Amino acid sequence: MEIVTFNSDRYILTGTLHRPETTPAPMVIGCHGLMADRNSPKQVGLAQACTHRGIGYFRFDHRGCGDSQGEFDQVTSLKGRREDLLDAIRFMNSTDLCNGDIGLFGSSMGGAVCLSVHNAVKVTAMVTVAAPLHSRFPRAEDHPQKLSFDITNDIQGVKNLHAFHGEKDEVVPLSHARMLHAQASDPKKLTIQPGGNHRMSDPVHQETFIQESVDWFTNSFF
Repeated sequence: MEIVTFNSDRYILTGTLHRPETTPAPMVIGCHGLMADRNSPKQVGLAQACTHRGIGYFRFDHRGCGDSQGEFDQVTSLKGRREDLLDAIRFMNSTDLCNGDIGLFGSSMGGAVCLSVHNAVKVTAMVTVAAPLHSRFPRAEDHPQKLSFDITNDIQGVKNLHAFHGEKDEVVPLSHARMLHAQASDPKKLTIQPGGNHRMSDPVHQETFIQESVDWFTNSFF
């Protein structure tokens, strides 16, 4: 592992790069959730599993999070995080580590960020966990306006997607995953975790997620 930085707008973002034994190689770029950072157990576990399969992994902190620049309350929005991801993709493609095959992983809001770029860049495969398609609240004061988004009209044609969602997700309704799967193009897969919650706190669910995700990326890249 190594710590690297790259620029997005006027911010310096920090990430952790997991190199496979041989490069150039396919590269998975991971996006964390709204209040999280790049060190979530799901990402660390997936990164380790990917490198064992000859796939690189880059997990980074969005602007205003973790070790990246920016004040969270001032810079956090879907648009800003979308720019972060696009710049992370450009950064990886500019190195001699990536062979041009890019995979994306996104958890919660990070899943929405990944889905939002599918028409803007070449993505070979994608895995999402508990991805919301919109952020709607009964009262405007419950959520800052800049964090509101709706990508339901932008997901048509997403392909090579494996979506995971907890059956009992208390934050993002399961209906979002069903709609995403219905709108996506083949190949696609929806895994509903029985009794699963938003944070995927069940160790068995996490273990299964890592295994099935790395299989999905491996089958897409090789």
